[in-house]
Amino acid sequence: MLIAMPALAAGMVTIALAPALPVLPALPVLFLALCLLRLFGQGMMVHIAYTAIGRWFAAGRGNTAGRGRAVSLSALGLNLGQAVLPLAFVAGMAAGSWRLNWLVAAGVLLLVVMPLAVWLARVERVPGKPVQAGPAGGLPEPAPAPAPAPAPAPAPDWGWTRAQVLRDPFFYGLLLGMLPPAFISNTIFFHQVHLSQLRGWPADVFASAFTGYALVTVAAVLLAGQLIDRFSARALLPAYLLPMGAGCLLLGLVDAPWAAFGFMMLYGISDGASLALFGSLWPEIYGTRFLGAIRAAVVALMVFASALGPGIGGALIDLGVAFPAQIAALGLYCLLVPGVLLVLVGRLERRGPAPLTG
Repeated sequence: MLIAMPALAAGMVTIALAPALPVLPALPVLFLALCLLRLFGQGMMVHIAYTAIGRWFAAGRGNTAGRGRAVSLSALGLNLGQAVLPLAFVAGMAAGSWRLNWLVAAGVLLLVVMPLAVWLARVERVPGKPVQAGPAGGLPEPAPAPAPAPAPAPAPDWGWTRAQVLRDPFFYGLLLGMLPPAFISNTIFFHQVHLSQLRGWPADVFASAFTGYALVTVAAVLLAGQLIDRFSARALLPAYLLPMGAGCLLLGLVDAPWAAFGFMMLYGISDGASLALFGSLWPEIYGTRFLGAIRAAVVALMVFASALGPGIGGALIDLGVAFPAQIAALGLYCLLVPGVLLVLVGRLERRGPAPLTG
């Protein structure tokens, strides 16, 4: 946190102070600012949060009570940012300039968010042990163990290394289910203007559908967290892409503007479930000992998939492949791959938990 937050703030200040784009020196400055925002914002901040929560709710082998709900609650921060920050930036531009928006955001991050996060992280938590307030309103301290019978010691921190995970064929099978939301959503949103022009829709159709999408996503992420705690992330994995598949078929085959609203609602179900799965699946299967390294590899692959989708979609459009047909094909993928994932999950169950490493 002490590295990522100042670096993210530096990216905000850099983009605010970048000279006008037509000036040649502005290009490397803008490139540096975007790299800082992308790496330390979307990359490191989310990565740190999910990794910390994944490790926190894992006292030992099989002890993951509450992880799904905790991940789903933390994911609401991302949903809240998607709902509030664009509107806040528009309001800020009306009151001043876009550069001032970035400077204010950097100030809030450094002066409010980072001190709060550091204060919350000062007391080391012990999984499964309650935390109570210290004397005289001081910092929270772990509650003492009951006198008659001390709590049992947690099982050793276990998990696969990143190298072991990358050699595991099951890992690439899991990616068949985890990468599609990033790939498909970026492809559709990047080419939404082209789709609207093909269908003769107003330019603001997709923007108008984001309100319903946000509400459905929040409900879906909370429900997915409950289901993960009750069953498992593995159990939810084969089913969560089905709503997105139905939404893509709807968007690809129906010309009426309501298809965009239907797609966004169905996509919101899968997107909300994916946010809960993203923080719960990997520690459940590969343990927590090297969770940061494993999630770093997964995040890199997801960012690559999100960038690859629009490029492939655009190339196919140039080759004469209709974009609605592409969307329908992506929908069929989401409806067919759950069968593969169901078989994969069954084999993972038979394989059992990941082994301890030395």
